[in-house]
Parts: sequence; structure tokens; C-alpha cells
Amino acid sequence: MKKMYIQTYGCQMNQYDSERIAQVMGRANYTLSDEPANADLLLLNTCSVRDKAEQKVYSALGSWREIKQQKSGVIIGVGGCVAQQEGDRLLKRIAHLDLVFGTHNIHKLPEMIEQVESARARPVEIAFYRDASYMEDPDGRTHVQGAKAFVTIMQGCNKVCSFCIVPHVRGREVSRPSEKIIAEIKSLTTQGVKEVMLLGQNVNSYGKTSAGEIPFAELLQRVDAVEGLSRIRFTTSHPQDLSEDLIEAYATLDKVCEHLHLPVQSGSDSVLVRMRRGYTRSEYLGRIDRLRQRCPEVALSTDIIVGFPGETEDDFERTLELLSQVEYDEIYSFMYSPRIQTVSAKLYNDDVLEEKKKERLKQVQNVQQEISLRKNKQKIGRIEEVLIDGHSRNRAQVMGRTRSNRIVNIVGRGNLIGEMVNARIIAATVNSLVGELTIEETASEIQAQGEMV
Repeated sequence: MKKMYIQTYGCQMNQYDSERIAQVMGRANYTLSDEPANADLLLLNTCSVRDKAEQKVYSALGSWREIKQQKSGVIIGVGGCVAQQEGDRLLKRIAHLDLVFGTHNIHKLPEMIEQVESARARPVEIAFYRDASYMEDPDGRTHVQGAKAFVTIMQGCNKVCSFCIVPHVRGREVSRPSEKIIAEIKSLTTQGVKEVMLLGQNVNSYGKTSAGEIPFAELLQRVDAVEGLSRIRFTTSHPQDLSEDLIEAYATLDKVCEHLHLPVQSGSDSVLVRMRRGYTRSEYLGRIDRLRQRCPEVALSTDIIVGFPGETEDDFERTLELLSQVEYDEIYSFMYSPRIQTVSAKLYNDDVLEEKKKERLKQVQNVQQEISLRKNKQKIGRIEEVLIDGHSRNRAQVMGRTRSNRIVNIVGRGNLIGEMVNARIIAATVNSLVGELTIEETASEIQAQGEMV
């Protein structure tokens, strides 16, 4: 068996793609290595949504040059969004790079590596496909680690927001057949999976471009009916597609977790227009209000971009006001950076000074930290259902997430990993909670330890 090392940057979709890469290459007699120096195949699965993530790619490739010089036969490849964006320009820029594969071309990796080995060719595959079959694995998911799993239900996006590179590197929306999604989830539950995360660049527009396919809310109903499954999550959603049926799913489907990531990007209508988001501030807030009416316990997270071209002090104040009004449980905040191929990079000057962007980013984060800490402290004394993911940094503790997606650290043994437990929250920080097993859970753990002995 040959060894491969995969370095992943970016979103959960990229994490899932890296899992697919590992499975595809596993059938070609490659096994994963934890150290790049020990690998025969080095792969970067890249992200280009932010400039910082893209620069990490070139830094990693630079560090791998020495490995290739010291070990003959090592193959280096780049996949994901940077690969899709740059194509053969990467080969011209990086002399020690062997192959480039785009976001739709994971299934072609074994063939590409064979070309490198046999002909010393430097193949590039960055075609987009309209047939969803490229997302399917002919052998299914044969190996799953843990009680959670990502499931891609669609790829691409048709919104074309002015700042976003996704349509250019992931293509237009393509949805997988619902029956194949359900079959995959049923297979996952037989392997011990209790929670699935449904993935898509615009996940709640699932099925809209596929004739005869069911809408997203109905897909959730069918997933909710899968026996053995306990939790359903999904990401990422676009506010335009937060339909009344989807809101109702939060109120009526037991397995849909009380959490929604709904990127707003800005609280200013004028900025939203330039971003081409397709909704106003009041429309966004109206959808949030209706969701909270039907599901009062829902936790909300969002994305915020500061320093978008033309953003005035008044525009920025509107964003701060929105944060205080909505009171998100968590946010992901970024400084605007122009991405090639996007509308904003072509039409607008990047006219907000870098220092001003940093100042605004800090303000946003300070406001949110106060909100997150207060909301987390409100959980103290409550009993929460937690699905244990693994060990926390403190090896005497395990870590998991509540249905509302909050991290909880709990004193407990590793035999709890993969289990659903009830924990009483005893402390809170900005980013996580601290819990202790309830008396009933503690008794069950003691019994389990005795049986192991």
C-alpha cells in the first residue's frame, strides 16, 4: 500500500471532498498518512473564498518542494477551488506540481495519477458537469468514522452574489437524486451514524433546477423518517430560500436540530444591493421572526463581511445594530478581499482602507463576544442533549455538541465518544459550555466501565 497525505483548507464541503478523495484513492491502494514526509502522494484540497486561505496553498506547496527533492517518485497534486480557479496556471507557477483537479473531478484522480506515473504527464482536469453522477461513489460509503457524517445533496450556486467566487469554482446548481441521498443516509445509519450534515453551497435551493425532484423541505421530511438517525443539520442556506415550508420543518420534524446558519453579510440595504444578495434588511429580519415564532429555541449563526466597497460609517452602524437586534449565537466575520472573476472585483474599487477594515472587524467581534457570552451563560443549570465527538484539549474531558450546535466539554471517559448523553451545564465561556453528566448518565457510565473490566 502506498501512503497519501491530504491537507484540507476551507469549508465543510471541502472536508467532505477530502473524505471522498481518501475513499477513491483507497481503492487505488493508497492509505492515509499523518505526516507529509512519509507520503508517496501529497494532495492539497484548497479554498479560494478568502485571500488568506488561497495564500496558504502556495505556502504549503513551497514547503513540499523539499520533500519531493529528498524522496523520488513523490506526486504532488492540487484540488478544490484554487485548482478550479487557476487550472494550468498553477503548473506554470509551481514547477514541482504534478497534477491539478477541479471541484467536479475527484473521481478522475486515479487515472490522473496513472498518467503522471506512466508518461510523466502533468494532467489538468477542471471541467464542470451538469449530470449529478460525478458526485456519486459507485461503491457507496464503505468506511465511516464516528457518529457524524457529511452528505452532499447538491453543489454549485445560481445566486451570483457580487463578492462570491463560489459559482466560478463550484459551478451552477446541480442536485443529487433524492432516492440516492436517502439510500446513502440509510447505509450510514447501519454503520453507526447518528447525525448527518446535509451539504450544499446553497443547500435550501435543493431540487429547484432538477425537473421532477422534490423541494428541500420535503427532502428533510424523508430524511427525518430514516430509522436509526437522531439528528439532521444542513449548511449553507441563502436567506432568499428560507421558505415557509422550511420554517415549518423546524417546528414539525423532530430530528432537525434547532440551529440555522443564515448568512446576512451586512445590515445595510445599500451594501446588500451592491452585494447582489436579493433581499432587504427588513425581509431578512421578517424571515428570522417567523422562524423564531415557529421554533423559539432555534440558535442562529451568520456571516458578516466588513469593508465591502463603498461601505460608509452609517452602513457599518446598521450592521452593528442588526447584530444587537438579532442576537446571533455565533458569527463568522471577515474583512472584504476582492476575488478575481467576481462582479465586485470588476465593478468596484476596494476603497475602504485596510486599517478601517481591521477596526470594523474588531468592533463586530467585540459586540458578538458580549452577546455570545451572555447567551451561553443563560444555559447554565439547563440539561442539554450532547452527542460526544471526541476528546477535548483536556484529555480528562470529552467534547460534543448540543442540538443548538454549542460545544460542551464534559468530564468523562473515551468510551462516551459516539454516544448521546444528557449533561447539566455548569459553566460557560464565549465559545463553549462546560457540562457534567446527569446522575442517570453517570450511573450508566460506571456500569459500562464495570462491564468492560
